[in-house]
Amino acid sequence: MTARSTFDCIVVGGGPAGLAAAAALASKGIDVALTAPAAPPPEPESEDAGSGALERPTETRTAALFPPAIVMLQRLGAWDAVAPLSAPLAGIRIIDATGQLLRAPEVLFRASDIGRGDLGFNVPNAGLAAALEKAVRALGVSLLADGKVLSTCEDDKFRSLELAGGRTVRARLVVAADGRNSMLREAAGISTSRWAYDQAALATRFSHSRRHSGISTELHGPEGPCTTVPLGERVSSLVWMDKPDVIAHLAAAPADELLRLLGQRLGGLLGTLSDLGARSVFPLAGLVAQTMGQARIALVGESAHAMPPIGAQGLNLGLSDAATLADLVAENSRLGTDIGSANLLAAYDAARSSDVHRRVNAVDLLNRSVRPSLWPLGLARGAGLHVLAAMPALRRRLMHEGLFPPPPVPSLMAMSADDGSAGVAAPARHPAT
Repeated sequence: MTARSTFDCIVVGGGPAGLAAAAALASKGIDVALTAPAAPPPEPESEDAGSGALERPTETRTAALFPPAIVMLQRLGAWDAVAPLSAPLAGIRIIDATGQLLRAPEVLFRASDIGRGDLGFNVPNAGLAAALEKAVRALGVSLLADGKVLSTCEDDKFRSLELAGGRTVRARLVVAADGRNSMLREAAGISTSRWAYDQAALATRFSHSRRHSGISTELHGPEGPCTTVPLGERVSSLVWMDKPDVIAHLAAAPADELLRLLGQRLGGLLGTLSDLGARSVFPLAGLVAQTMGQARIALVGESAHAMPPIGAQGLNLGLSDAATLADLVAENSRLGTDIGSANLLAAYDAARSSDVHRRVNAVDLLNRSVRPSLWPLGLARGAGLHVLAAMPALRRRLMHEGLFPPPPVPSLMAMSADDGSAGVAAPARHPAT
C-alpha cells in the first residue's frame, strides 16, 4: 500500500472492468492508483448444498470473453492464471422456443465459419478478478486501502477524492468503474437513460452426461433466454432469465427439482443433469450514460452501460472501454497534454459512444422481441433468423461485428496473425468434471 496522495490516474472500482482499466493504464507507463470499497464478508454456505437455500459463497457468474478481450488479458499478464479455469467456445447456437407464430430456425454460429479455432472463452468472474488483481500488482499499480470514495471535488488541474480511510488523494484523471449506481458519474454531472425489465436472472453451474462440444446455447423462451455456456468437458454455466417470481421459485427450489425443470427447459439437449452449483439471482435493467466522460472523470464498464446478459456483450464492452481509454491517455501523456482535459474526455466519448449505443440497443431489441405482447418484433426477429440461417455470408459478417470492436481497434486488443485460425492461448486443462 502507498502513502502518496497524487497520481496521474486513480481508478475507483475493484471489479473486472476497474482492474482491467488500472492494468491497461499501468501497462502504458501511466502512474495509476486503485481504490475500491471493501468486499462484504462472505455469507455462510448452506450446510446442505441441495437444500434449495439460496447460496452466496462466491461470485457464481461467468463471462464469455471474445478474442480481442483474451488478447488483452494476455498482454496484461492475466491470461495464464485464468486460462486453466476457462473453456473455449467453438460456437453459439440460438434456438427459438418462444411459441410465436413464425418459428425461427435454429441458427449455429461456428468459429470455423470465420476461420477461427474459437469464438473466445467462458471465464469465471471470480477467477478473472483474481488474475487481474495479480496483474495489477505486477504492473506496479498503487493500491489504496482506504476503501470507498466519500466525496469528490475538482479544481483546474486535479480531481480530489476523500476516501473512507480518512485521507484525500488526487489525480488528473479519475476512472469511474464503480458500477451502475456510480457515485462518481453523479458527481461529474453525467445523466443516464435507464429502463427496467420485468425479468430477473438465475446464475449457476451444473454437470451433464452429454458433451456440449464447445457450443453455447441460447434457448429463447417467451420470457427471456435460458443460456448454457461450456465450462468444462461435461460442465456448463447457466444464466436463466424469466419473470422475477419464476426466478425466485427456481432459486429456492431443491436442487433435484431445479435440475428437473432445467432438463425440461433444455429438452434433453445435454442429457442427464447433476451437481448443481451455488446459485445467485440478479434483477435485469438497462443503462446508458449521456457521455463517457466529463469533469476529469471517465466512465468504464457498468458505470457507463448495463444490459441483460444476452450475446455476451457486457464485460467485453467494458474491456473495450478500458483499452481505448488507455491508448488515449498514453498518447496525451506522450505529447505532454493534460490527460484529464475536456478534449481527452470528448475524444474518449467519440471513440466509444457509438459502439456502446449500438450494442446496448441491439441487446435490448433482441430481449424485447421474444415477449408475446410484442409479437411484431417477434415476427421481425423470426424473419431475421430465417435470413441468417439461409445466408452464410451475412452470418459471418454478423459474427465479426459481434466479436470485434469497431476500428480503430485499441492497441491492447489488436490481433496478430497468430491470434487467428488456431484460436487464442488454449487453456492448459479444463476444470474437473
